[in-house]
Amino acid sequence: MSVKGSRTDRFLLSPQEALIAGGPAEELERRIQEVFKSGYEHVVVDLRGVPTADSAGIRALVRGHTSAQRLNRRFTLVSPNPKVKELLELSLLTRVLEVVDTLVEAKTKTIAWDRVWAGVAVAFVGIALVGVGVKWPGLGLAESAAPGTIPGVTDAPASGLVLSNPLFELAKLVASAVIGMLVTIVHRQYRHERNANPALDQAQVLLCISGAIMMIIIGNSVARAFGIAGAASIIRFRTPVEDARDITILFILMGLGMAAGLGALAVAGLGTLFLCAMIPILNLFSSERPRQMHVEIVAEERNFPMAHVHHVFAVNGILFEPREVSQGDEATAKYLTTLKPTDSLEDLSAQLMGDGKKGIKNVSWSPPKRG
Repeated sequence: MSVKGSRTDRFLLSPQEALIAGGPAEELERRIQEVFKSGYEHVVVDLRGVPTADSAGIRALVRGHTSAQRLNRRFTLVSPNPKVKELLELSLLTRVLEVVDTLVEAKTKTIAWDRVWAGVAVAFVGIALVGVGVKWPGLGLAESAAPGTIPGVTDAPASGLVLSNPLFELAKLVASAVIGMLVTIVHRQYRHERNANPALDQAQVLLCISGAIMMIIIGNSVARAFGIAGAASIIRFRTPVEDARDITILFILMGLGMAAGLGALAVAGLGTLFLCAMIPILNLFSSERPRQMHVEIVAEERNFPMAHVHHVFAVNGILFEPREVSQGDEATAKYLTTLKPTDSLEDLSAQLMGDGKKGIKNVSWSPPKRG
């Protein structure tokens, strides 16, 4: 297997033998993971010299793709022959993996169209909201605030919610929903934890809408404001939010929703543009943080191969803390580990298992429970 590369952003692997179990496939898998750990942004695998592959070879390519996805990097396959390409097509992997015909195509930087379209949508909606707010600065506020009163402080009748224009109130809710969705899309693209979190995404959109609804309902009524504050005080998030940035985004979205609910669309539009611009800028100055994982290792016999396990942790630079050791017909040990973002759980499990020659029966990983 020949390799080429420079310490810039791209590394080329050129295997020259069949990617089958028993050596070549495992070697390619190991090399791909090592290259990603070295910090390269783009790994290219030239398959022109590969006559065939089996399930182990396909697994090596799939793991390269999943590692690239996890690290927000790029993984490209170049010119697989008809036999290898047929295997990829039968596995429906041609729809997932990036496969090109020439090295020139592989070196061509791809355009992140999802980010481009998200930026266009944010710019369009933000400018539109600012335009509406500038042209009609008192839209939605004139009817709710009498001359000489301060909006949000003076008392209105406690009963009978009066909407200045039901269609305009609906437009406020639509605007808050669009703002929430756009900010969520941008935030998800730059979130350090690459795993999808649909609950948090939906919570961000709904929180923005809830801010708009609260301001529409409150109007100028102090009584309603205290009533909603009391009701909100009993609400608790049952799903813990680990990243402080996610919590901050939630609060900002609530503020943008309130601005939309008040009819201050120019403020909501400018806030959306500013927030969506700050997320990628802040991402440039942030570093990927280590992650903690529980690992449970089950040995085949009563004697646990502790020296081997600790050696694997040491070689990979993993900080570990023994939590529990039990012995019965088979020995089990549990550790709390601190992993680097580039560490692959599959690769670590394979090293611990040692092809079944190290006395390890099973390895399972799980995130620590948060209170």
